[in-house]
Amino acid sequence: MRTALFLLLLLTVAAIPGGTFPQRSIDAARTAQWITDHPTAGPTLDRLGFFEVYASPWFAAIYLLLFVSLIGCVAPRSRLHWHQLRARPPRAPRRLERLAAHREVEADGTPQEVRDRLRAALRGRRYRVHAYDQVTLSAEKGYLKETGNLVFHLALIGVLVGVAWGHLLGWKGDIILPVGKTFANTLSRYDTFSPGPWVDVNDLDPFTLTLEDFAVSFETGDSGRGQFGAPRDFTASTRFTPASGPAREVDIKVNGPLETGAGTVFLLGNGYAPVITVRDGDGTVIYSDATPFLAQDNNYTSVGAVKIPGAQPDQLGFAGFFLPTGVIDDQQGPHSVFPDTLDPQLALTAFSGTLFPGGAPQSVYTLDTAQMTPLPGKNGADQLRILLRPGDTYDLPEGRGSISFDGVERFAGLSIRSDPGKSLTLVSAVLMLAGLVLSLVVRRRRVFVRIRPAEDPTRTVVSIGGLAKDDDEGMDEEIAAVLTTPEGTR
Repeated sequence: MRTALFLLLLLTVAAIPGGTFPQRSIDAARTAQWITDHPTAGPTLDRLGFFEVYASPWFAAIYLLLFVSLIGCVAPRSRLHWHQLRARPPRAPRRLERLAAHREVEADGTPQEVRDRLRAALRGRRYRVHAYDQVTLSAEKGYLKETGNLVFHLALIGVLVGVAWGHLLGWKGDIILPVGKTFANTLSRYDTFSPGPWVDVNDLDPFTLTLEDFAVSFETGDSGRGQFGAPRDFTASTRFTPASGPAREVDIKVNGPLETGAGTVFLLGNGYAPVITVRDGDGTVIYSDATPFLAQDNNYTSVGAVKIPGAQPDQLGFAGFFLPTGVIDDQQGPHSVFPDTLDPQLALTAFSGTLFPGGAPQSVYTLDTAQMTPLPGKNGADQLRILLRPGDTYDLPEGRGSISFDGVERFAGLSIRSDPGKSLTLVSAVLMLAGLVLSLVVRRRRVFVRIRPAEDPTRTVVSIGGLAKDDDEGMDEEIAAVLTTPEGTR
């Protein structure tokens, strides 16, 4: 048990780096940036597995040792408890007055009658009673305390197995899906994908999901509830088509995921995707798409980037803000004052150069300008600043073409997860709670009775003592309750 507790503490300490350092499986771009920003510590910590803690050999070693230790702890205790459940209570001590709780009373009736009444009283209080002779009774209850303790530890093993099962055979992927677009469950369609070590990424169960509409309602103050601008509802209306069977319409909400059979689709976020078109100097469209921007505050002031690797003579990139209800002032700069699209605006700056220096991964919402230069603005300004409303077109300098703001669509941030061990983990967690409650609430108690004839032949002297496995201040009341029940001595 000491070994298991030490390993449990060690596992907790080992998990700290997973919450301290960025994890490659969660955010590869942030992890790469952290290593770049810390050229001395970054590569060393990377070799030690600090950026992939839960898949590192040392974390797995602690996990497996804890698993083996728990089995080694629980298995012999379970075997011993099984024998205790079938064993008789121990014989009554000769001197019951030495026990923690003791009383001696006289009762009406012969010794046999009194003993029979006491046996019935003890059984009525859920004691298991055995008589080794005609003058004693041995009773015991509270076996569920040890049962609950064993259930807790067995369920803890179940949690470990469930988590390991989900890690090895589970996977999760995130997608950004604009309204009107269709997602197919293939690896290439995911924006981020984290498979378990035993997952075949080429064997994902096929299905398609089309985002037909995304409805959002915000508090305008008309209802009298206050909280101006607070979201009231998010509903993604989708069309789900499984590999076999008809398509069906399904609404996905924040607390209402979609079960696909191949994974669970959760609605994690949403935002705006302005439709942007970029043309080159000849008028040829080189980019046209609904581009997601990431909300930064409750009013959906959103940041984003447009990356055009096919532009000539140099690659082009735009970075800036989308403002659903835009305001630009000297103090706060571009920002939104309401989350709905009452006055949508797009505020951008433009750059030319190399979009992906070194081939390092990037967030779709940011632009790496390390090897890019800003396009010059009008009237000798150092940097070009563009402000567009829906329908506006801006001609880029140096004959590089134009950029148009064609409209606004919404997008849903969806997370699709497959965790085959979640049912086992859930059941085990419930059993852990039940076992813990039993081990804390149930009292392990033993009661012993000795009887002898009194001087009056119609009465019997009863000596009764009680003993608890742990500290139990209620043992005296327990003995009194046995004596005063209708079946007891009175």
